[in-house]
Amino acid sequence: MAAEASAKKNKNIGAGYASDDSQRSGTSISNETIGNDAQEVQKLDFSHKEVLISHKTEEPLIRVPYNPENSRHTKSEDEQDLYGHLPPHQAKILKRQVVTPEVQQGIKVIYRYITRNDAIIIAVSSIFAVASGATMPLMNIVFGQLQNSFQGYSNGRDGSQSLTYSDFTDQITKFVLYFIYLAIGQFVASLVCTVGFIYTGEHITAKIREHYLASCLRQNIAFFDNLGAGEVTTRITAETSLIQDGISEKVSLTIAAIATFITAYVVGFIMYWKLTLILSCCLFALFLTTSIGSSFMLKNNKVSLDAYAQGGSLAEEVIGSIRNAIAFGTQDRLARKYGEYLDKGAKYGYKMQKSMACMSATMWLILYLTYSLAFWQGSSYVLDEVIPLSKLLIVVFSIIVGSFSLVNVMPHIQAFTTAIAAVGNIANTINRSSPIDPMKDEGETLDHVKGNLYFKDVQHIYPSRPEMIVMENVSLKIPAGKVTALVGASGSGKSTFIGLIERFYEPVGGTIYLDGHDISQLNLRWLRQQVALVSQEPTLFSTSIYQNIRYGLIGTKFEYETDQEQRQLVIEASKKANVHEFVMRLSKGYETNVGEKGFLLSGGQKQRIAIARAIVSDPKILLLDEATSALDTKSESVVQAALEVAAAGRTTIIIAHRLSTIKDAHNIVVMSHGRIIEQGTHVELINSKGHYFDLVSAQDIVGSDALTIDAREQLEEKEQHLFDEIPTDLGSDIKMHHEESPTTEVLQKATSNHETEKGYSLWTLIALIKSFNDPEWKIMISGLVFSIICGATYPVMSVFFAKEISTLSHPINDQNRAALKRSSNFWSAMLLMIAVVQFIAYALQGAAFGFCSEKLIRRVRERAFRTILRQDVAFFDKDENTSGSLTAFLSTETTHVAGLSGVTLGTLTMMMATLVIGVVMSLAVGWKLSLVCLSATPALLACGFYRFWILAQFQQRSKAEYAASASFASEAVSSMRTVASLTREVGVLNEYREALRTQRHRSLVSVIKSSVLYAASQSLIFLCLALGFWYGGTLIGKGDYNEFQFFLCLTTVIFGSQSAGTIFSFAPNMSNAHRAATELKTLFDRQPTIDTWSTEGERLGKVTGKIEFRQVYFRYPERPEQLVLRGLNLFIQPGQYIALVGSSGCGKSTAISLLERFYDPTAGEIYIDGKDISTLNIADYRSFISLVSQEPTLYQGTIKDNITLGSPCGDVSDEAVEFACHEANIYDFIISLPDGFNTVVGSKGVLLSGGQKQRIAIARALIRDPKILLLDEATSALDSESEQLVQAALDNAAKGRTTIAVAHRLSTIQRADRIYVFDMGKVIEEGTHVDLMKKNGRYAELVSLQSLTSDP
Repeated sequence: MAAEASAKKNKNIGAGYASDDSQRSGTSISNETIGNDAQEVQKLDFSHKEVLISHKTEEPLIRVPYNPENSRHTKSEDEQDLYGHLPPHQAKILKRQVVTPEVQQGIKVIYRYITRNDAIIIAVSSIFAVASGATMPLMNIVFGQLQNSFQGYSNGRDGSQSLTYSDFTDQITKFVLYFIYLAIGQFVASLVCTVGFIYTGEHITAKIREHYLASCLRQNIAFFDNLGAGEVTTRITAETSLIQDGISEKVSLTIAAIATFITAYVVGFIMYWKLTLILSCCLFALFLTTSIGSSFMLKNNKVSLDAYAQGGSLAEEVIGSIRNAIAFGTQDRLARKYGEYLDKGAKYGYKMQKSMACMSATMWLILYLTYSLAFWQGSSYVLDEVIPLSKLLIVVFSIIVGSFSLVNVMPHIQAFTTAIAAVGNIANTINRSSPIDPMKDEGETLDHVKGNLYFKDVQHIYPSRPEMIVMENVSLKIPAGKVTALVGASGSGKSTFIGLIERFYEPVGGTIYLDGHDISQLNLRWLRQQVALVSQEPTLFSTSIYQNIRYGLIGTKFEYETDQEQRQLVIEASKKANVHEFVMRLSKGYETNVGEKGFLLSGGQKQRIAIARAIVSDPKILLLDEATSALDTKSESVVQAALEVAAAGRTTIIIAHRLSTIKDAHNIVVMSHGRIIEQGTHVELINSKGHYFDLVSAQDIVGSDALTIDAREQLEEKEQHLFDEIPTDLGSDIKMHHEESPTTEVLQKATSNHETEKGYSLWTLIALIKSFNDPEWKIMISGLVFSIICGATYPVMSVFFAKEISTLSHPINDQNRAALKRSSNFWSAMLLMIAVVQFIAYALQGAAFGFCSEKLIRRVRERAFRTILRQDVAFFDKDENTSGSLTAFLSTETTHVAGLSGVTLGTLTMMMATLVIGVVMSLAVGWKLSLVCLSATPALLACGFYRFWILAQFQQRSKAEYAASASFASEAVSSMRTVASLTREVGVLNEYREALRTQRHRSLVSVIKSSVLYAASQSLIFLCLALGFWYGGTLIGKGDYNEFQFFLCLTTVIFGSQSAGTIFSFAPNMSNAHRAATELKTLFDRQPTIDTWSTEGERLGKVTGKIEFRQVYFRYPERPEQLVLRGLNLFIQPGQYIALVGSSGCGKSTAISLLERFYDPTAGEIYIDGKDISTLNIADYRSFISLVSQEPTLYQGTIKDNITLGSPCGDVSDEAVEFACHEANIYDFIISLPDGFNTVVGSKGVLLSGGQKQRIAIARALIRDPKILLLDEATSALDSESEQLVQAALDNAAKGRTTIAVAHRLSTIQRADRIYVFDMGKVIEEGTHVDLMKKNGRYAELVSLQSLTSDP
């Protein structure tokens, strides 16, 4: 059993000390490649500090010295100090490379980047926000004065009339004019403060985005060992959007609400301090409630955001390696893994929602208890004639308005606390001081660089693997102008040299010198500009071929030359790197966009472009980390010759598994387990018959005859002849050879460059959102019922207010004082009853909608992720569907759908209930006044709807900009080593800054338009009140209405108008939800041409493995102008081992893609066992095939998790896992690890070397016992020793199954049953190795070029 084997192995770890140097030659989970590809490291807890790890159990092992006292540490202590076993100075070096100090969260963190102009705008906007907030309390004073006039006029009519009708109407007109003035002030104040805060919010958020990306670009590479590219995407899109949401118009609304609250209480104290002081007790209760509630909300929200960020990192991994997921049919299992992160996010999200509901309910309870107390105590003052009723009303309404403003500010405070939570992790990164900062100007620069490098007693430990020594006391002189080659097994420490020269990491001991100067004292940016790096897995950026190569000129004297001169340099470098020829065949030439990470090019083409980029700058030091590993033999020999020319006069360091590339090196250094075991020239090392001799022998090809032909001119003539045959018209050419297949038309339609935009009705989108909450329909109904109850309390309260006012308006004397007090106390008790009802209803509706909202987001995210994974490969080839933009879509758009659920839906329901019940009640009591007041409602609604439309348009435009900039940032961070090597940090930042600046300018006009309409809707409330008071006063003056009718109608209209205004403040949420629902509906409705979920098609009972390509033509949907396959014919018998060889871009990997049905042929058919594969059930068909690709893909999780992903069923026994690992020659290595099969591999398998990753990928391929095995450069990343063992295992595994291998390294396929030589999309030679050698043709030439037996 795998688990038992792992446990048994762990038992022996650290059992005893071996002696001295015999312990020191082992290696780790190849730390070499930890240095190469680090994206995210999940820290492991090792229960023993005596960690002994090696590739093979019988070899000596490295032990890291440790303090025996550490063995007493608990697990949690070990997690806290992974470096406790190291000497203090080494621990300090490692810690500073990975530790990110936590910063204190708060408002200062968000506003630290405001400019002087921002500060001025915020100050002015704040003043206007205060003015906007002060209008409502000032209105209360006018309101009280009007009531005093009503009371005096009404009471005076019974006898001692003190006001004439004319005087009364004059007073009413004067006070109504005050309302109009307040309306104008409110309009101006609302407009200025809204525009100001939205503008500064967007500007500050852009600054935060800039500084976050800038900080990421400044960080040392070890920082990224703990960070996934998807995590950066999530933070720079979803979390910065939360920050922008929290600091834009919601700050304006919050300041206005606080101003309302303060002004209201000031007015209250002026009118009657004693009553106001009594009512002020609610302040302390409210403060306590918000403090406790906010702390719970903040804590749970942070955990929720972190879980979603981890899910985003996994999603980016999966989408970035979608071909692997499709080939193995792992979409469902990966989606379930993604669902685990969503479950955690939803769990803590719901806890946050419950905290919010309880806090809000408690606040409502406090407020209504305050109202009850106000009338109970205030009535005593009025009846005792201490204060008039008008002052009581001013005090009570001021307290009501002030308290309501505090309650209504809670959603805005929630957005602000969310912004503070979101900025936490971003601020941690921004504040982190990088120990190796490429953007600092500190350090020396040398006037002249020769290129002498000297490693003196260098010891290195990777910060993410502190228990393993990767390089131990290495001393090596690398002379200037010479070629030094590093060879050795995977994980021996070769790539560590490059990481240390580029200063990606700091060594824990020793010194590295450049021309006698310690490189740690040199300016880092200058140092990297002297060095050019071509890595094992080339990274290109999503731009043109020309721009990709031109990036190599950054930091050189050519950086600021004219475009014409730069283009000439690019073309010269391209010719040297054998790029120019294939580029000129493309329709757009050097302006051809390479796609995300260069996916539109073959591996060899990408590698040659990377080489051109490296040599274009004429660097002093050239680092080639497997620089020719992805090239075919012909390209390799041409590029190798170019590199030899380019190496003249500069220091060149080559890391190679393919030894043919380094036999002419001036010095070959053989590495093993972090030490140099031998060095010398090729001849010297061969003669010494040491380790190097063994490596060469393992990789040598035995040719049947020596070749002396000059095949170059023939080769060029053949290519030109084939190139001339490329048809200019796809349709006419193909029909001459073969009738177009029925899938072709569908494919072309489905993969057009731009998806057809569909328009969906609002009801369709609402139905879509509703469908995600169908299981919770009972909870939704209960939430709606409780929301209606909450909403109904407004108009009911209006009845109680009106009754209180009419009761206390009666003339007071000794006979009726007691009766009036009893009546007033009854209505105060009714307010107490409302307080209890509101508390229960608010808590339950908040909890219900919060639960539904989190469930909605969780289900939408999972379905969106599953639907994305369902799409065919052509979908992911599109520029707009990069892994970065799709990850951003999953983070933001799915959250926006909740804009019609949760708090928003509950509030809208409450407001509608208030509006409807209030209107009905007021019409029943006083229809004349009600109709007049309601005449303003259509204008309010029109403003709101128009603002909603404006915002929808604004969001649609801004989304594309932010998605593009997010994808750009994600690409830069995921390619951090390349960015650092090219010193592109400043350029990347400037491009990102420009994209954000363009977006801000475009949005400003839309912001002003929407703000004008919003301000109009706010000020219309005052005009509505003015109309109500004027007409109501007229009715009272004529005796048509009494005070009860007037105040009931007026207060219901007040609350109704406020409800309408609140509905419009949710317009952004509804706008976001509408747009997000449209995009999700478009995604869900998209039917891929090759549908993994399809149940249609014939199922194969069994497969023998007979394969036939019949007149197959193919063009990639994104490059329709280029024909890749031109009438390909292949016939493969069951059980045959077939090899496809040829130059880069000749169609080998395309044939594999078509066999996997990633695409359908443009014309022609592919048959398996005599059946057209396009007629078969796709999932069933792929279950018989396994693919091992050139760049192995591993996911977050354990080694066992990654291997079992290969099984169609997912339920695999430990014996089957062990057997597959034995077959792939990885079993011994796995059980040598402390956690065995449960060892975490890190994001994208970063904790393993390339060879280890590839062997695990092979084990994953074999575990499903495939009938057809596809090997696309399956051994290209292996060293000679591992390659020989894995190749033997593959040869053995190939028995009984059809195997198709794409190979550049011809030693891996010489025993193939049949070898097909491709060129320009056709087979030009076929036969066995011996047959093809005898033909003395293209294949023989390739073998000759690659043979190591010839003299150096």
